[in-house]
Amino acid sequence: MWTHKAWQARWQTGPDRLRAYASRCTAVEGNTTFYATPTSETVASWARQTGPDFRFVVKLPRTVTHERRLAGADAELGAFLRAIEPLGPRTHAVWVQLPGSFGPPDVGVLASFLRRLPTAHRYAVEVRHPDFFTSPGAARLLEEALAVVAAEWVPFDTTAFFRHPPTSDAERDAWTRKPRLPLRTTALTDRPIVRYLGRDADEDTIAGWLPWVDVVVGWLREGRSPTVFVHTPDDARAPDLARRFHDDVRVRVPDLAPLPDPIETAPLTLF
Repeated sequence: MWTHKAWQARWQTGPDRLRAYASRCTAVEGNTTFYATPTSETVASWARQTGPDFRFVVKLPRTVTHERRLAGADAELGAFLRAIEPLGPRTHAVWVQLPGSFGPPDVGVLASFLRRLPTAHRYAVEVRHPDFFTSPGAARLLEEALAVVAAEWVPFDTTAFFRHPPTSDAERDAWTRKPRLPLRTTALTDRPIVRYLGRDADEDTIAGWLPWVDVVVGWLREGRSPTVFVHTPDDARAPDLARRFHDDVRVRVPDLAPLPDPIETAPLTLF
């Protein structure tokens, strides 16, 4: 995400784009790893641009999750885990995003897969089959499978986005691609992860995340350490909005550390 074109135009110059991003936010979704496993040299450059407390939530390759559906992909999985080794403690969680067709009958496959994973990492699973959200039995089945290895269930909250019809090309594109699922706000571990999708308009994005402020404040007071990713259809202002969300939470939890002061890498102009 840190190579987003809109961000480069505003505040990213030169090769160290991740360093500029890391001066604004303290976590990132490693979404590109879904499409191709990076080289260890590339991952080492990510580590050099971030501090040891920076959080990477890195997505497993689609070969493992979507094409092989967690079965018979040991070689691809091993190559991925070796590639991310240079991140060290920065690997906050390995993100297992499953396709919408992966439903309750497949939980046994997921459970077996999770049990075979190395214990050196934490794991977070995102499911998109509606039965996990509408059937208490299916939800319980999934939670039991995750609990065996202390894996987290990652909600992708699109409820605010789907509240009103799209009004822009970016919103129309997201309307056809993003999952439409019920809201889930339950944490299973001490490190919950939330993905939130707002709208093009900042005020709509902010209004939609208000319930999450309450949830995250509650988690912090319980001693948990949540990670929240804020998206919009075009993501142009997502880092600024993520900082705003953090500020809103910090009003309620003053002991929460502030985010870093951004590095201004873009040249200053008079206009």
